[in-house]
Amino acid sequence: MRRARPVLLLAAVAVVALVACRRPPAADPAYAAEIGTAWALRETRLASESGWLTLVALHWLTPGENPFGSDPALPLSLEAPGIPARAGAFVLGPDGAVRLAVDAGAPVTVDGAPPTGATLATDRDGKPSVVEVGRVRLTVLDRGGKLAVRARDPESPRRREFRGIERFPVDPSLRVEGTFEPYDAPREIEVPSAQGPAQKSLAPGLVRFTIGGKERTLEPTVESPDDDTLFFVFGDATNGTETYGAGRFLYATAPKAGPSKVVLDFNLAQNPPCAFTPYATCPLVMPRNVLPERVEAGEKVPAGH
Repeated sequence: MRRARPVLLLAAVAVVALVACRRPPAADPAYAAEIGTAWALRETRLASESGWLTLVALHWLTPGENPFGSDPALPLSLEAPGIPARAGAFVLGPDGAVRLAVDAGAPVTVDGAPPTGATLATDRDGKPSVVEVGRVRLTVLDRGGKLAVRARDPESPRRREFRGIERFPVDPSLRVEGTFEPYDAPREIEVPSAQGPAQKSLAPGLVRFTIGGKERTLEPTVESPDDDTLFFVFGDATNGTETYGAGRFLYATAPKAGPSKVVLDFNLAQNPPCAFTPYATCPLVMPRNVLPERVEAGEKVPAGH
């Protein structure tokens, strides 16, 4: 055993040296402060009354009545004070419209007023109708023509218990400048979703950049040809261990026109909503957007995943 001590000592020194080599370079204080401000804003939005942590239910509608209330046996069961066993039903008609049928005496409003039975606006219409029962707010989602009802509770356990997001240290070397290579015209692609049907998106081109000494590309999507933000869903070799298994999100400012520079700051990589709640609909990583490197920057996997 005594002869093994020098070997163990050398191994320990090697591990320490390896860890030291992996430490990110020191960030400029102004840049570190800028990233810190962005992180704080991200957590504030996540934990706000309209943030992802307030989600408490998601139900995909079927034709006819879809009852809701506090009864656990209902398709849309809600746990909050003041909600009757059955408060009413979201009615999906043959025309694809959703209307609200309210049970007598149930404390339900639509956009702050008594229900009228009118068609409910979905999130595809811009501003969805807000159905309130007790403190819970419900809205209708449209995902590629498939409709669902999502519920939010400002007093949800996830929101009350939120203690922030763990992240990698700021690494200025993972703020990289790439080149946007536009397609002749934006391409419509189909992006799989963690909940519900695949979604149609527009891919305007590729961003080519260098990371870890290797040239890589990522394909972003945009909401419209005039969108000024590039949206990336990417994977890397940390997924499933330090980071969320289904990948992370990254946003970048879109170039004005033609080939031009794009800044990808992986220190701002963030978890998708599905990392925080099972009631979100999230796009999944396309195979072409999986990086073989470990991107040790941005948000780590939330506690409990």
